[in-house]
Amino acid sequence: MPAGDTLERLYDAHATSLYAFALSLTRRDSDSRDLLQDLFVKLARHPGALDDVHDERSFLLRWMRNAAVDLFRRRQSREHLGEALAEETASPFAPAPDPDDQAFRDALAEALFELPEEQRAIVQLKLWEGMTFEAIAQLLNISPNTAASRYRYGLDKLRLRLRPLYEELQ
Repeated sequence: MPAGDTLERLYDAHATSLYAFALSLTRRDSDSRDLLQDLFVKLARHPGALDDVHDERSFLLRWMRNAAVDLFRRRQSREHLGEALAEETASPFAPAPDPDDQAFRDALAEALFELPEEQRAIVQLKLWEGMTFEAIAQLLNISPNTAASRYRYGLDKLRLRLRPLYEELQ
């Protein structure tokens, strides 16, 4: 089992990003928290899992994506995936004290959740994780051109969806 210091360092360095990524995939706070907990339990049980890893965050994000895919696969045998995703979703953004900022954050969260999963994941990784298309492509097992295209399509949809609100708030 990794030393408590190692798990604590990993948690401090990556938990927020891992949670946000899980939330962008699952769209449910409870699932995201469960996946995050499972990931850190897995790290505690496999102390050498990160020994030969050059980029911890990318490796952990890949683990999170795989865990989310596994969760969806398990659910598909029990219920229709569309019904599960239609349930109330949590926002990946912290509350804002300014009502206009909060309205924009809520609209952005809603617009993000309306994107197809493959676009939403790439937008999340590019904008909030600052990953390159090469790194995203490796993480998601797609080509860098596909990652760039999905990112562009996702941004176009977000712009179209958010433009009226942005103009109203100006």
